[in-house]
Amino acid sequence: MGTARTVGRGRVRNGQTGVVTETRRDRLRELLDAALAEEHGSLDAMAGAAYASPFHFSRTLSSGAGEPPVALRRRVMLERAAWRIAGGTSVTDAALEAGYDSVDGFARAFARAFGHPPSATTRGTGHRLPAPNGVHFHPATNLWIDADRGRPTGHELVATMVHHDVADTAALLELVADVDPAVLHDRRHPGHTVLPWDGPEESVLDLLVATVWTKQVWLAAIEGTDQPERGARDVAALAERHDAVAARWLAMVRRADERGAWNDRVVDALCDPPQSFVLGGIVAHVLTYSAHRRLLVRSWLRESGIDIDPVGLGDPLDWLARRSTP
Repeated sequence: MGTARTVGRGRVRNGQTGVVTETRRDRLRELLDAALAEEHGSLDAMAGAAYASPFHFSRTLSSGAGEPPVALRRRVMLERAAWRIAGGTSVTDAALEAGYDSVDGFARAFARAFGHPPSATTRGTGHRLPAPNGVHFHPATNLWIDADRGRPTGHELVATMVHHDVADTAALLELVADVDPAVLHDRRHPGHTVLPWDGPEESVLDLLVATVWTKQVWLAAIEGTDQPERGARDVAALAERHDAVAARWLAMVRRADERGAWNDRVVDALCDPPQSFVLGGIVAHVLTYSAHRRLLVRSWLRESGIDIDPVGLGDPLDWLARRSTP
């Protein structure tokens, strides 16, 4: 359903190089993958990919997802077609991509589903159709599975943690702008890693780059964009990149909180092994390892004789106190 990309989360998409770690088996995810893979246009093909008989495959997926596999696939493909047409893809190309033999047949199915012809589709018309299971197309390589609404979100706590993380990262980048580049590039701890799949982080600059890049990676997964590069190892450029990423990250968190979406799952349709991620878990993951890296930056700067008093200890209590001081 899109361009595969490697992600720094312990597994590899679509055979690209990287480190793969063991994850628990998710049979429903495997069945969904089989139903929605590009090449599986029939029930027999879906079932074969899932190593099941058509009867067992249909019964199991219908039970788990509340929707027969052929109907689920047709709906998600129509959602993708609507998104593609809104982005400028021709109706003919969208019809072929959705598996229809004729444009007329596609147009009729599209009009029945959306209430308007494909030619009337714009960004404003949206691409989601009613679903009994919350499984929807999410551009460009993901499905999106909505969780139940109405659960408490604890938005004040989330907002405090996320804003502190962004502000503290910006403060560290401002501090190191005046530090000798040799200190920032110095491999103080050769072989040091924070997460195995992210590679070595042996210098202060390594830690800061990873702090910014991790948010870019997860935003790419959530937004369905391509895998980002780590970028230039220059403090000024990194600070500029952080400003842009921080704005997107805060906006994503705000939208999620407004929708009560913390229990929603982003499901990667091209992931090997199949795996889904709870949105709240993604944010918690980012906050956990960002805090770890930021504290390490302080420790390594101290080891180099750098005064870190201007940025404090990285304590949210101190940050809140400074914000409330007139």
